Amino acid sequence: MAHDTVFFHAPDDEAAAATRLRGPGTAFESVTCRFIEPDSAIAEWDMFFEEPSGEAPPLEQLLGWAWPEWVTAPLNDGVELFALPKRLTRALANASSAELEELASRWTTRLWSEDGDEMTDDDLLAVLQGVARLAASAVNTGGGLYSWSF
Repeated sequence: MAHDTVFFHAPDDEAAAATRLRGPGTAFESVTCRFIEPDSAIAEWDMFFEEPSGEAPPLEQLLGWAWPEWVTAPLNDGVELFALPKRLTRALANASSAELEELASRWTTRLWSEDGDEMTDDDLLAVLQGVARLAASAVNTGGGLYSWSF
């Protein structure tokens, strides 16, 4: 399980790839969440907006969903750098408060069923609200939304 995941907005894949070794740091506005798997979170968020439902998807359905693309090739150092799909970035940028609340509830339910007491202590609604603000910035400036984790 990833320890720290940082969602951030960058102008393009090249700028995001430059964060590979040390993370986005203060160079980019970001939102941090601890103890989540960013690829499954991104897939779940994308699924929510493409096929809205308050119910957490069965694991088989989630695993069959389109997963985010790597920005840099994976190495054995534990760093993961993903680009969020453009459609998800737009959906997050345009999401209503009610949609973010419903998604946070669904995401919390899934994480609790998988991780139980080991689940993140972060406020997942606050994380999603922060990521939605980053998504709006990415849409407005033509950049992309990324996740970096270690």
